[in-house]
Amino acid sequence: MDSSTSSLAGGFDRTAVETALSELVHDNRFTIAVVFPAVGAVLFVASHRGLLPDWLAMHPALVLFGTLVMRTPLVAGLAPLVDRRALAGLAAVTAYSYAIEFVGVTTGLPYGEFHYQTELGPMVAGVPVGLPVFFLPLVVNSYLLVLLLFPNLPRTRRVLVSLGVVLVVDLVLDPAAVALGFWAYAGGGPYYGVPLSNYAGWVVSGLVAVTAVEYSFDRERLAARLADCEFMLDDLVSFVLLWGAVNAYFGNWVAVALAGALAGGLVRAERFDFAVFDPASPRET
Repeated sequence: MDSSTSSLAGGFDRTAVETALSELVHDNRFTIAVVFPAVGAVLFVASHRGLLPDWLAMHPALVLFGTLVMRTPLVAGLAPLVDRRALAGLAAVTAYSYAIEFVGVTTGLPYGEFHYQTELGPMVAGVPVGLPVFFLPLVVNSYLLVLLLFPNLPRTRRVLVSLGVVLVVDLVLDPAAVALGFWAYAGGGPYYGVPLSNYAGWVVSGLVAVTAVEYSFDRERLAARLADCEFMLDDLVSFVLLWGAVNAYFGNWVAVALAGALAGGLVRAERFDFAVFDPASPRET
């Protein structure tokens, strides 16, 4: 697959599809990056409190659909850069995410003993089929934020700093997910019901995933695309709004503060400003 090839066999025009997706995301930035996470937070809390009918509360298809919509800015941003090397790297991380999650559910390693309490879409052998949709973007967003804020870091340091951001992301995500009943750890844990072993496991899984992202994309092309495509980190904006709000509802104030730190990074990178969600601003393609 070569992004320079606009027309493929059968009349498929890749460039046209990428342009259309970018325009769709650009024209609906506020809805995707702000409205969807806000509605998601309200629905999660309402489901938790039993305010929704059983058929709607934590509906797995609705959870997966909302997540996919909030991922579209990242997909649109990366699409022109996905060549054979990137595709192979992303496929490898996807396979790895399934494997380590299956090991985690069945053996308790490396995250600690846990089980899903809510079906996050179709489940196979105790693992959500949509797991890469939930896991991989967290890693890619962390890497992109580091690349944007610290463009001149050498490779090893860039990978380690990105891993640190991945851990911050999970320190925001896990307490809210546990409070909502998405999953639970046997015996709980000192950090809002999450054991420290979970974060040791994320060091392992995150390091492998970040390293794969580092070697899957051409860094200079990725940095150039990131600089030109203002909506590319809107998925991280959605994450901060959604999980920051849920943590605030449950009083998980350390997690809220960490969500604020991520927001601060986005502000510094000029990617968290409601003024940029103006559909009249120039389109990124």
